[in-house]
Amino acid sequence: MIKGVIFDIDGVILDSMPIWENAGEIFLKKLGIQPEPGLSKALETMSMTEGAEYLKKTYHLNMDEHEIINGVNQTIADFYAHQVQLKDGVEQFLKDIKQHGIKIVAATSCDREVFERAFERLNVTGYFDRIFTCTEIGAGKSKPDIFLAAAGFMGKEPSETLVFEDALYAIQTAKRAGFKTIGVYDDSARDNLEDIKAACDIFLNKLDDFHSLIESLKER
Repeated sequence: MIKGVIFDIDGVILDSMPIWENAGEIFLKKLGIQPEPGLSKALETMSMTEGAEYLKKTYHLNMDEHEIINGVNQTIADFYAHQVQLKDGVEQFLKDIKQHGIKIVAATSCDREVFERAFERLNVTGYFDRIFTCTEIGAGKSKPDIFLAAAGFMGKEPSETLVFEDALYAIQTAKRAGFKTIGVYDDSARDNLEDIKAACDIFLNKLDDFHSLIESLKER
């Protein structure tokens, strides 16, 4: 029986992954600079510092790396504060879970000051009993710490807790820790789609029917 639910935020609750992919391009365009084709791909594997160094060198920016990082972060923060939307079906899905009397917790790699402005604007903060961040836990989702902390807060065992994730590595981490995993489709993870489907217990194209999900889990 499912007694607790843990949601990732980016790519599961919020349709926010495009800003993480395109923040560098948007930042440059705000400066009146046309970015090269494929810039997002070039920045994908870089740290924030490495990305800032790359932008400074490639586009001859008259600012230091710290200023570039702040500028990119502000671009991301503005998107969350004013533009990001819920993914299709999310609010009704959260309502359905609450109607079952199940606790809802979020576990995110996003910084609190960024997602909180979006949650407040979209009026979804009240659905969550608590939100944990990787920064505050001190470990990313390649380790199970944040999932275990969320389950511990709810007083639930991993085996009776669902983890909703769109990222393959996070699904694998939660699965190894004993959680039931629900893969959620997001465009940002399309290259890993088959691996995600194979790794999770159940795969959803969108969050639209919690009742059916519970019935599917009972059959397993």
